[in-house]
Parts: sequence; structure tokens; C-alpha cells
Amino acid sequence: MSVPSPFTTAHRKYVQGLYRRYLNNELNWHVSRDVWRGRAIAVRAEFERNRNVHDPRELAVILQKAEADLAERLHPDPYRRECWQLTSRYNRLTAMQRPRPSTERNGICCINLYL
Repeated sequence: MSVPSPFTTAHRKYVQGLYRRYLNNELNWHVSRDVWRGRAIAVRAEFERNRNVHDPRELAVILQKAEADLAERLHPDPYRRECWQLTSRYNRLTAMQRPRPSTERNGICCINLYL
């Protein structure tokens, strides 16, 4: 993934997104919020440690290492929202509650949700 040039809004958004992905990944590994909170503080401390780095080359190296570390630690079966297909809650929905394809309109398949 290409890293935006430092000190721009795009760079700031990139780092925020990386931070969110780290937190979501930790939440996948630790279901209990009190255990997750400790890991979230550790992730925040890691990001804060590199906050004052201003050299663009050094920033690029740090961000590449962070991306590689995140890719290495990704959970094999991440938590998915309850109503997504292939989740346990979706499988417990009754036939009337499940989304099902309706008739095609103009070649586009529409999904109806019966609640």
C-alpha cells in the first residue's frame, strides 16, 4: 500500500485508518472489552511513541513495518456484524426475516428484506 506524503490531510487519514485497523484487529483477538482495553492502550502507546517523527523516509519505514505487523497479526476469523450473511445471527433468522432476491428489474437483481 502506498503511503501518502507526510504532513498532509491524506497522511493523517491514512494513519488514523491504520490505528483503527489495529484496534479492530485487537478486538477480534480479545472478545472481552476489559482485556481489549489493555491492548488498546498498548497500541495507542506505540502510535504515540512515533508521533514526533518528522523525517519522511523514517515515517515511511515505520508505516511499512506497521502494515507488515498488522498483516502478520490479522485474525483468521474476524468478528462480523450480526446481520451479515455467514454469521451466526444471520443463520438464526427465520425464513421471513432473511433477505431474499426478488424479481429482476432492468437486469438488476434486487434484495428485499422482510422484517
